[in-house]
Formats: sequence, C-alpha cells, structure tokens
Amino acid sequence: MTIASSTNAFLLFLSCFLAISLSVSGRPASFLLDFRVTWSESHIKQIDGGRAIQLVLDQNSGCGFASKSKYLFGRVSMKIKLIPGDSAGTVTAFYMNSDTDTVRDELDFEFLGNRSGQPYTVQTNIYAHGKGDREQRVNLWFDPALDFHTYTIMWNHHHIVFYVDDVPIRVYKNNEARNIPYPKMQPMGVYSTLWEADDWATRGGLEKIDWSKAPFLAYYKDFDIEGCPVPGPANCAANSGNWWEGTAYQGLNAMEARRYRWVRMNHVIYDYCTDKSRNPVTPPECIAGV
Repeated sequence: MTIASSTNAFLLFLSCFLAISLSVSGRPASFLLDFRVTWSESHIKQIDGGRAIQLVLDQNSGCGFASKSKYLFGRVSMKIKLIPGDSAGTVTAFYMNSDTDTVRDELDFEFLGNRSGQPYTVQTNIYAHGKGDREQRVNLWFDPALDFHTYTIMWNHHHIVFYVDDVPIRVYKNNEARNIPYPKMQPMGVYSTLWEADDWATRGGLEKIDWSKAPFLAYYKDFDIEGCPVPGPANCAANSGNWWEGTAYQGLNAMEARRYRWVRMNHVIYDYCTDKSRNPVTPPECIAGV
C-alpha cells in the first residue's frame, strides 16, 4: 500500500470514528461539564473535583440541577445516596423532562422520604403527549441512605424501563399501534431536585417535615448519559445502529423478567392501573401489558 493510500485509509477511518463519536453523547467527565444549577446554587456543593455533588434542603431552600443538553432516546443513570434517618416530607427527584408547557413528555423517579425505620418508597411516573397520572410506587428492598445505588432510565423506540441497580421496577411499552401515546418526538433534559413536599410525599401528607433534623442531604455521583444530543446530528435518534436500540434492549431478558416479576409481586404498593377510584375504566396501556 502506498503512503498516499495509507493516509487516505486513515483519514476515512478517522472521519467514520468522529461521525460515530459525535452522534452519541458519552459519559460526562464532571458535574460542571454537563450540568448546570437550576435553583439555589448555595445548596449544591461539589465533592471530589466535581465528580460528586451534595444537595441540601433546609428551611431556606431546596435545590436543583439540569443537564446542559437535551437527548432523544438513550440511557441515563446516576448513583444516588438518599437522605438518612427521618426524611419524612422530603422528595429527591431524578427525571427527564421535555420542558414544554402543554404537550409535556416526562419520565420520573421520585424518592419519597420516610419516618425512621420505615421503607423508602420510590414513585415513578410517565408523561406522554401531555398526559401523566401514571404513578406507581415501590418500596425499596434495601436502605438507600446507607450507600450509593444506581438508578437508570432506559428509553428507546421499543420501551421505557426504570432500573434500580440492575433490577427493572417499571416497564412502559411502545404501543402506538394501539393508539397509546409514547414519548418519541421531543428531546428531554436530565433533571434532579431536592425539595419539601410534606403536603403529599409521606403517607399522603400525614407525616410532616421535622425541621429539627435539617439540613437534609442527598449525594450524587457517576453521572452517565448515553444518547442522541439535541441539537446534534439529525439522523442520530432514528439510527437503529445505536446500541440502546439493539435486539438485546428491545425487551427484558430472562434474568430481568424474573427480577421484574419479583418486584411486582413483593414490593409494589401502589399502581394507578388497579386504582379503581381514580380509573374506573382500566387505562389502555395497562391492558396492553409489557
């Protein structure tokens, strides 16, 4: 091979590599690089050179942060250590949101505080084409304040899956063929907040915040976003070659299915699908199943 042909081959390889690299966002290097504080900067503290952060809630304020970019399909995960002890009335949220007023798409993790000794509850919710009210609640099978655990949202053309560590706790299938809305047109940013919600968060608002326990602290690290950034290459979101669109990610594998059934049988404490007082007619996505 001549020097010229070798050079041309290398340039072709480099251009292909850059095209692939630019179409998908990889792991953020630090909090400062990929996120911004959305409110109360004084209540978010960087730790370990920006690789971890501390969120603070006190009587003056809660706080929040958001990704600098929006994404259309992919996987988002964070390691979170929740508020220890008596956290009743607090909500630590990790979610994706299209940030549109009327036709909102949103995928929520909301960690509902507890009185000491009670299980931590995680509430998930899904907004598609402006319609939400799809709450499910799961009691976690471990104490999420003792150590970091990984919370993940997987979102592709086939389904949305919420994971706690490697355990799927919620699946929402794309059933557009049955006229069931599915979020796929609007890019979403990645958000997190720590705030007071003692009018509803713990036992329907019966348990109020004990401010003598403040400040309430939650910790985040290992921010991981792999998806199609918007603005970005227009063909990224439709690219079936993206790893999260692969066959292995179009449904739960056998191990995930067993873990999912275990969660549904043992740890689900509320499901809008079976709440006849709110939904006398079962919502169509509940009948469609997973």
